[in-house]
Amino acid sequence: MPAGSDWPAPTVVETVQTTRAGTRTARAVLEDSLARIAELDAGLNAFSVVLAERARAEADERDRHLAGGGTPGPLHGVPVAIKEEIAVEGAVTTFGGDGNSTPAPADAEVVRRLRAAGAVIVGKTTMPEFGAWPFTESVSHGVTRNPWDPTRTPGGSSGGTAVAVAAGMVPVGLGGDGGGSIRIPSAACGLFGLKPQRGRVTTAPEPHLWWALGTAGPLARTVLDAAVVYDVVRGDVEGDLFRAGPAESFVEAAGREPGRLRIGWSTKPVSVGVRPDPIHVRAVEDTARLLADLGHDVRPVDPAYPDPTPAFVPQFFAGIRAEADAVEHFDRLERRTRATYRLGSWVTPRVREWALERTERVSEQANRVFQDVDVLLTPAVAHRPRRVGALDGIGPARAALASLPSIAYAALWNVAGNPAASVPCGLAGDGLPVAVQLVGRTDDEPTLLSLSAQLERARPFPVLGR
Repeated sequence: MPAGSDWPAPTVVETVQTTRAGTRTARAVLEDSLARIAELDAGLNAFSVVLAERARAEADERDRHLAGGGTPGPLHGVPVAIKEEIAVEGAVTTFGGDGNSTPAPADAEVVRRLRAAGAVIVGKTTMPEFGAWPFTESVSHGVTRNPWDPTRTPGGSSGGTAVAVAAGMVPVGLGGDGGGSIRIPSAACGLFGLKPQRGRVTTAPEPHLWWALGTAGPLARTVLDAAVVYDVVRGDVEGDLFRAGPAESFVEAAGREPGRLRIGWSTKPVSVGVRPDPIHVRAVEDTARLLADLGHDVRPVDPAYPDPTPAFVPQFFAGIRAEADAVEHFDRLERRTRATYRLGSWVTPRVREWALERTERVSEQANRVFQDVDVLLTPAVAHRPRRVGALDGIGPARAALASLPSIAYAALWNVAGNPAASVPCGLAGDGLPVAVQLVGRTDDEPTLLSLSAQLERARPFPVLGR
């Protein structure tokens, strides 16, 4: 990784401080970002497309706005990367494959909000086709590599975004989480990744993302960076299938002490037959001790997890099939994707509606743990990051089996809808980051943000190159 006075790259908050004060121009910040992409991305493959010239024009417009006496937005001049499944005007929404060929006519609502806040959209990031697997590998865009160890996966499906942020190519990026796809790559790359409450962030122009499972959100190097971006993009619009309840400013939550919380911890996986790596068990135990030292009431619990499979699997297939039906060139999809499409043919609208009803029951059962605790602490993932090539030559059944350790603690909370965060807790002996997961009550992202920020102060997150 590069070294020097500008490395590690500045955070969102640091970037905004300089661009709003006028000590650095948005164009200068962007050129640093583009230079890091040019230097690093050939070996990491985070970006599927870099929109350099449009980004330069956008950065220049930010500078003209400020020079003309305009009020800078909360993300003034911040370079941002966008996951391939989120529409960016003028770029093809590839979903990680070759199924589309026509550029998007308009930005997705979250991208529009980022631009309105002063952000500069740098490019789009790699993902497995339709985000089906927690490994960022595709026939179309190749293998994306973990910047901490390029022989290892960055996870997925928001792996390209995670790599771009962890390697300092951009201060922040947008991902999506339908079964852990923000939290898994955040855990693998040493980032803070919060999956928000279902319905907290609009999916417009789409009414949903994998029905009740998916949501969009930022991957960031600090809790405060994530909170700043969430306060820009959150909020629903007419036509959204799901809507979250009220919540206070995420920035304010990240900036306050959490108070004394009841925190339950468990290393029991939701997925049957998966055993957590001892590194991740120790990470949970160490974090539990740290939280107790910080004054919280910390205790082991049995979460009595419900089985999310009957609710998750039909929505997974229904989501893949809906996205595949919408692309321009179905025949250009990967063979594994087309096989997954065929395997999901049993998910009729009636089955999908049954799964959505089952989702409500799973949510009710999963949330019983919060009768006794305020926050649940678990591993973020079960296994260490695999070597790249996890999807080479395998079909959907073997890909699903390979994915189980990654989603063993994460996917339940997509079904239940609760906010859940991957929080970095250092580096393991293999040189790769380690993370834990914090899960909150329904609509209680603020508690997760304040607690995560407290952990960040007590045990600073790892930064590549530092």
